[in-house]
Amino acid sequence: MASDQHKKHVLIVNQNLFDFFSSFFLIIIFSLKLCNIYLTGATGYWLCITILSECLWTWTAFGSIINLAIITVERYLKIVHPVWSKKKLRNWMIYSAMAFAWISSLTNNLALVFPTTAVVDGNCYAYVMWESKAAELINFFYSFIYYYVTMILIFTFCYWRILVVIRRQARVMAAHSGRSSTQTQAQTHQLNRIQSNVIKTMLYVSVFYAVSWLPIYISGLSFIVSPNPSMLVSGYYVSSLFITFLYVCTNPFVYATKFEPVKKVLLRMIPWKNTSQQVGESVKIGTRPVT
Repeated sequence: MASDQHKKHVLIVNQNLFDFFSSFFLIIIFSLKLCNIYLTGATGYWLCITILSECLWTWTAFGSIINLAIITVERYLKIVHPVWSKKKLRNWMIYSAMAFAWISSLTNNLALVFPTTAVVDGNCYAYVMWESKAAELINFFYSFIYYYVTMILIFTFCYWRILVVIRRQARVMAAHSGRSSTQTQAQTHQLNRIQSNVIKTMLYVSVFYAVSWLPIYISGLSFIVSPNPSMLVSGYYVSSLFITFLYVCTNPFVYATKFEPVKKVLLRMIPWKNTSQQVGESVKIGTRPVT
């Protein structure tokens, strides 16, 4: 049981790291963009490639999507195939999947940003220097199918199967609850509550992802097929981009409010909360707190 909890918490921590760095890079990127720096020489080129191109944000944002799918598959195996998961799923597999989320997203972005980004007249033009319109369309549909359609299929299938199994288990438990001891019922209820908390949180994040990322793909396709996009299309792109940024920035708050282990860690980081807990524990055992 401790091993299962460890796997689950490690993946959630990795998800929080992705979302934290995505939010952090957003602040850095747009702070520099507001400075309107005139780019020259090698320094200007690398500033364009690494920061102004939003490559760092894209790396962590897409890595977050991959890690979200990994969490979904891990939960699916744990609940739908518990025997196989207990025998075959090892910690090194979880760590390898976490590394894959970071490395694959980084590799994909580096392979894309260098040939399609350039500095022209002191300005950074990122992901626009394509050899042909066909190459741009191929990359768009690859990204859409890999990062959106495939992920939605994974979320839909896995969580549908998970909910079916949970409902079946609930009916079985209800039928046997009268014959179980009070302690066994309490332990089962606690385990189910923790498991349901994880499923509800990840299901919420997955639905939020599906809704918030679709507009940016629609607007991106509009820009590709329209040689001279209208003001309406440009406005839709800006609004959809804002929704995508909102998704990335609000994810850490979702985990902090919905996911119990993250909430407990954050509470332990509050100094006055820890002090009040220590005082309370000292009063319970009849001792005076040390100052």
